[in-house]
Amino acid sequence: MAGLERWLKLVSRNKALLLMVLPGTVWFFFFSYLPMPGAIIAFKDYKFSRDGFLASIIQSEWLGFKNFEFLFKTEDAYIIVRNTLLYNSIFIILGTTLAVTVAIVIHEIANKKMAKIYQTGMFLPHFLSYVIVSYFVFSFLSVDKGVLNQLLQYFGAEPVYWYSETKYWPYILTIVNLWKGVGYGSVVYLAAIVGIDKSYFEAAMIDGASKWQQIRKITIPMIMPIIMIMFILAVGGIFRADFGLFYQVPRDTGALYPVTNVIDTFVYRGLKVTGNIGMSTAAGLYQAVVGLVLVLATNFIIRKINKEQALF
Repeated sequence: MAGLERWLKLVSRNKALLLMVLPGTVWFFFFSYLPMPGAIIAFKDYKFSRDGFLASIIQSEWLGFKNFEFLFKTEDAYIIVRNTLLYNSIFIILGTTLAVTVAIVIHEIANKKMAKIYQTGMFLPHFLSYVIVSYFVFSFLSVDKGVLNQLLQYFGAEPVYWYSETKYWPYILTIVNLWKGVGYGSVVYLAAIVGIDKSYFEAAMIDGASKWQQIRKITIPMIMPIIMIMFILAVGGIFRADFGLFYQVPRDTGALYPVTNVIDTFVYRGLKVTGNIGMSTAAGLYQAVVGLVLVLATNFIIRKINKEQALF
C-alpha cells in the first residue's frame, strides 16, 4: 500500500507533465507497439486470405529465416548495405557538426529579431516534401533547362548529364540532406544553449575570455550531454535510410542505383515488383534489431567514457 500511495503522489505531483506526454504515448502505442506482433510475417510466406489479416498470418506457411536469406543473398546486398551505412555515417557526422555550429551562430547574433528570421528560414526546408525538393533539384540539374548547365554553357563548358553520372550524387545527396535537416536539428541545440546559466558567460567576460573561448570552454561542454544523446539516437537509425531522399531526389533513375540504392529503396522496389511482404517485413525487423543493438552498444561505450553523457 505504501508503494501505491507513493506512486499516486508522484503521478499527482507530475500530472501536468504526464498530460503533455500522453498524446505521444498514445501515438507510439497504436503505431509502434501495437503492430509489433506483425513481425511474425518476417518468418512466413505471407499469403492473403479472405478471412482477414489474422487468418492470413495463421494460414501462411512458415519459412524460418528464408526471407532474410532472400534479402541478403541478392547481388545488390553489399551495395545497399554499404550505401546505407556510409551515407548515414556522413549525415550523422556532418549533420551534428553543422547543426551545433548553426545553433551557436544564431545564439550569438545580437539582433534577436534577425536571428529569428534566420532560424525560420533555415527551419522551413524541413517541412518540404521530398517530392517538391526533387523538383527543386531537377530545376538545377536538368540537361536542357537546368540552372547549372546554363551556367556551364555560358562559360563555354559542356553540359553535364547529372542524372547519368554516378560520381556526383554522393555530394548532391549529402548537400540536399544537410540543407533540409540542419535547420531542424539546430533547434534542439539552440534550446540547450539558451538554457545555459548566463552567470557562466558573465564570469568569463570578467576574466577577459574572448567569444571563441566562451564557446569552446562553456557553450560546447554544457551542451555536450545533448549532443551525445542525439548522437546515440542517430546511430540507432544508421540502418534506416530516408526513402524520399534516395528515391524521389534521384527520380528513381536506374543509372544511379549503384550510389542511390539503399535498403529502404531496394525493399520498396522488390515489394512493388514481387509483392513479397515477408521479405519487406524481414528487412524492417532487421533494421529495428540492428538499430537497438547499436543504441545499446553506443550508449554502453559513452557510459564507460562519461556516465553523465549517456542516454541511460
